[in-house]
Amino acid sequence: SLDVGMLSNRKMTSVSPTHSDGSASSSKHDNHQVLSLQDSWEIIEGLKGNPGNIQEPEKQEGFLLKRRKWPMKGWQKRYFLLEKGILKYSKRGADKDKLHGCIDVGLSVMSIKKKTKAIDLDTNDNIYHLKVTLSLFDDWVSKLRHHRVFRQNEIAMYPHERLLFHPSSHLSPNPNDSMRQLQTSACLKKKCNHKMGMNSSTVLAFTVSILILPQLLPFICHPSLLDLEECESYLLELNLLLKSMEVLHRTYSAPAISLMVTRNICPLTYNPNLGPVHIQFLDLPDGSRPLVHQVSNESRASIPDSMSEFFDAQEYQLTSSSSENEASDDDSYISDVSDSVSMDNGYSNERGTPLPPLSPPAGSGGSGVQVARRRTTLPSPQPSSSSVSLWNILKNNIGKDLSKVAMPVQLNEPLNTLQRLCEEVEYSELLDTANHTQDPYQRMVYVATFAVSAYASSYHRAGSKPFNPVLGETYECDRPDKGFRFIAEQVSHHPPVSACHCDSNNFTFWQDVQWKNKFWGKSMEIVRIGTTHVTLPAFGDHYEWNKVTSCIHNILSGQRWIEHYGEMSIKNTSSDACQCKVTFVKARSWSSTVNEIEGMVTDTGGRVIHTFFGKWHEGVYQGVPPSAICIWRANPMPVDQDQYYGFTQFAVELNELDAALKPLLPPTDTRFRLDQRCLEEGNIEGAEEQKRRIEELQRGRRKVLEENNVTHKPRFFKKSKDDTWLSSNVYWEQRKNPRFSREDFPVLW
Repeated sequence: SLDVGMLSNRKMTSVSPTHSDGSASSSKHDNHQVLSLQDSWEIIEGLKGNPGNIQEPEKQEGFLLKRRKWPMKGWQKRYFLLEKGILKYSKRGADKDKLHGCIDVGLSVMSIKKKTKAIDLDTNDNIYHLKVTLSLFDDWVSKLRHHRVFRQNEIAMYPHERLLFHPSSHLSPNPNDSMRQLQTSACLKKKCNHKMGMNSSTVLAFTVSILILPQLLPFICHPSLLDLEECESYLLELNLLLKSMEVLHRTYSAPAISLMVTRNICPLTYNPNLGPVHIQFLDLPDGSRPLVHQVSNESRASIPDSMSEFFDAQEYQLTSSSSENEASDDDSYISDVSDSVSMDNGYSNERGTPLPPLSPPAGSGGSGVQVARRRTTLPSPQPSSSSVSLWNILKNNIGKDLSKVAMPVQLNEPLNTLQRLCEEVEYSELLDTANHTQDPYQRMVYVATFAVSAYASSYHRAGSKPFNPVLGETYECDRPDKGFRFIAEQVSHHPPVSACHCDSNNFTFWQDVQWKNKFWGKSMEIVRIGTTHVTLPAFGDHYEWNKVTSCIHNILSGQRWIEHYGEMSIKNTSSDACQCKVTFVKARSWSSTVNEIEGMVTDTGGRVIHTFFGKWHEGVYQGVPPSAICIWRANPMPVDQDQYYGFTQFAVELNELDAALKPLLPPTDTRFRLDQRCLEEGNIEGAEEQKRRIEELQRGRRKVLEENNVTHKPRFFKKSKDDTWLSSNVYWEQRKNPRFSREDFPVLW
């Protein structure tokens, strides 16, 4: 909303350095203050006072460096055009008509860092990270300020026209054309409602069919007439017009429509020039629907996930590789593996070979305690956090490391990061099946699907974050019913690192995790650092993969939602027979694509053996629609999950403290943590009090270690030669005999 877009008005004004006559110490202090201001992010203020007549600013254009959307991909030169408060960009100046993206700077939170000549623009859906050359930095900042205020003034004066811009200049060269189209749609709406009795959604669809679809449909039928970039421009035009019509539509007090999000999608049609094309259809007469690549109609109202702390994202240095010759960050969100492999599916299930069934869980062989009946709900529903002002907490931390920023307990969920790591093995049956699958390519599909399933539980985590583990905190999860046993420990505090290990007769899973993040005014980018490992004993396989980037949108207002995007590379270090790349597709403003993944398994020669697709929160399908086979489907959510932190049934069980289990656990186990237990029981005041006490205890222990020049040594994990944390294989033995009651543990709570 505009209110959030203009939140920067609340920023603290920069203090101009002053110099006292004859005071060297004051001058030195002021110089230090200037350097400090240049090294920090400054939020740029927006429109002040009442709207009025503001002169239209001159357009600004030229090359800037833009950071790629995927992590570790560096910076690339792009041509930007700033006109009437709208910032657009393309690959080259000669390609102005081929739009690669655009944002409304009037609806953006703008922040700058003078030392690195960086400019960041954060809307609800996109974040632009830009860098400008030294000679042009001040000019671009000045122009962006002017255009931003001009655009905010327009929005304030004409609120119904806030979405009436068309970034594709070659499609809408005259802004009056858009107004004429909207006036036409309004006229059509009145006439249709009066004469035909059409409802509002029907009128909008009818209007769109008159205004845009006649231009677009010929290219769907004859894709050779149009390249992909031009088609995307048409689709962007269509989506923006729909949004504009929706704003106008609401002024007549008609119900709002949900744009381009429906489950009534026909089987995906693939064209090599256009890619997937979806066309809306009515239900079939017999009520059946084929298995198709669908678009979810579920709300995006979700915030993660396994992000226990907010960390500072890595700053990348500009190098000669930041050039125009690198692959575009926006040309495609599909894995670039498609450029180097053929589409020969010689051995694949696309031929119709049946997939092996999922294997039943094998016993863990541990000394697990079988819980007679696991709980199905939490003791108390989630309390309201409406009284917490996130902006007051975060406004002075744009672009900073947030790991040390104190957050109210109302923003937490009654689980912590160690337990969230355990949630990643909820669908361990996929690894059980992989360990019983002879075909190495099919094994890779199951391992890749398991890697995707780790993100499923984050979708419904609306507005809460896990507790941060204290140094030395542990968590165990012994599940004979699932055939595995899991342990985790907080092995480092600065930087915070969590290590975990899970073993079974069918697999071994381990990882150590650190998160880095930046908050940009409306969104939060989270980069997860570390490698995940899985071994399958039946074949001696050792798989490794990276995690993708996560981004939480609408941090301050509206419905929060999370997306995961980037490329996950999976390799078997024990064999080079095959490899796999999974692309988590980033949402585009003009596309209904959300939460989609696409993957392929290739052989040593780069030939595609298997392909799979789906949504990371719903399911994964192998093959080609409509004959694709379901590999995995997420478990159904519990009743009233929205009232209980969006927890899955598996998550509901993680913090349960059974009477038979209690004497077997070490006193450092998360289940004994009082602040987390109070929150689970709905005692907010008690949770806040216990949280402060536990944090103070941790500070006291750290002070004692520092005074005695002693380094903390994790109890159940050890550091390997390559700086990764591995299980020391003593936990379950100590648990069994002589049990943890005879061990000396620090007092954590």
